[in-house]
Amino acid sequence: MISPAEMRVLDRNAQYFGVSIVELMENAGKAAADVARSEFGAAGKNVLVLCGTGNNGGDGLVAARHLAKDERVTVLLARSPDQFASPEAATNFERLRDVQVLAGLDRSEEAIAAADLLIDALLGIGAEGSLREPYASLIRQMNASGKPILSVDVPSGFGTDQSVRPTVTVTLHDVKEGMSPENSGRIRVADIGIPAKIAAMIGPGEFTLYPVPRATSHKGQNGRVLVIAGGPYTGAPALVGYGALGVGADLIHVATPALAASVVASYSPMFIVHPLVGHRLLREDTRQIVDLASRADAIAIGPGLGDAEGTLDAVTEIVRSVALPLVVDADAVRAVASDPKCLVGKRAVITPHSREFQTLTGKVLPDAPEERAEILREAAKAFGATILLKGHVDIVTDGTRVKFNYTGNPGMTVGGTGDVLCGVVTGLMSKGMSPFDAARLGAFTNGYAGDLAFKVKSYGLTSVDVAENLGRVLAEFL
Repeated sequence: MISPAEMRVLDRNAQYFGVSIVELMENAGKAAADVARSEFGAAGKNVLVLCGTGNNGGDGLVAARHLAKDERVTVLLARSPDQFASPEAATNFERLRDVQVLAGLDRSEEAIAAADLLIDALLGIGAEGSLREPYASLIRQMNASGKPILSVDVPSGFGTDQSVRPTVTVTLHDVKEGMSPENSGRIRVADIGIPAKIAAMIGPGEFTLYPVPRATSHKGQNGRVLVIAGGPYTGAPALVGYGALGVGADLIHVATPALAASVVASYSPMFIVHPLVGHRLLREDTRQIVDLASRADAIAIGPGLGDAEGTLDAVTEIVRSVALPLVVDADAVRAVASDPKCLVGKRAVITPHSREFQTLTGKVLPDAPEERAEILREAAKAFGATILLKGHVDIVTDGTRVKFNYTGNPGMTVGGTGDVLCGVVTGLMSKGMSPFDAARLGAFTNGYAGDLAFKVKSYGLTSVDVAENLGRVLAEFL
């Protein structure tokens, strides 16, 4: 079962990785025609295909073309042909032959009354709220007709206050979340040609999940990040902050030991730096950090903290004490490995590389990404967290779902790119994304930014170059 949101992700990724809309639409329409024949004995009958102007309507037009070989087919367009939303749908309309075409509500009741079978291709996934005309009237007319109805992908209006009540739904790729025999009739699943490997790949489709700011929003409403990092290493907190800013977080608070505070502040006037008491993180800092957390929406903890006596204990105490979503990275991974119970009930992303994963679980990972996946999935389930394994292929799992990311390059072995990734994921969570969604979008975005940097700097790229390209990734894909 797949949610409408995930299906939108998958549609965009399939196109990005080489499966064309034309191919998907052709396969979907042919599948609908096949089901019309197998489920309704459509041969020789009067078939009315009701089409919207989006890609769902394009699927219906392909079905009409295939059915016209053996059936008497009429197409009823919800709107005029010049309003098709995609060139692919418009092309399929132009390919219709020997099919009567009607538009709008003028003759809709007459056409529905004359049909033996109605094929519903008005609206696909994503409809919300109250339906506009002519869709609302067409759905009412179909439901009142008493005729058998075949819906394509989902019943039109699915997820709104008014939807088609079909006899059968031919759903594409997978059953959509919320579908049942009560609202969708008999459900038939059609393979539309999206390979399993592509379905498991992270791509620009993940940007459909990005929380785009409202035009009326103001400072702080689009992500406030608290970075708990630094001490023996002074660059790490700044790199985390750059990563969060690069994906659109509004405010970056940095809690760092006094030794590092002035250095971190010197990197950017955008960092709000809060010096801790000592020269390394201690349990005594927990109260100050919990107070700072009240000003944040998500927390990054670990980069540059070091592993001095008391620091790892401080990390687990802080993780246990805060209620915000958090990213556990670098030295904090080691801390969590020593006390996994601190993550109970938390919304967390853990971001180890393979050696840190061994510290976390005691398990040595094989080299092949596919062989790693099940080990990672079991670990994520055990920790109750999302794991983003950094590597030549990043793997993201929440214990149920597993996704693979192929962006990035060998130049990104330079120090600090993982700190930027930590900031990217935290920034996305601060904007309201779930841990799993932030981790997969973060992996793609950080790796793609690295690829943009590699085109200019080759193996001389730095982590700052990666951070500086994050906004370009958003500009390209949002």
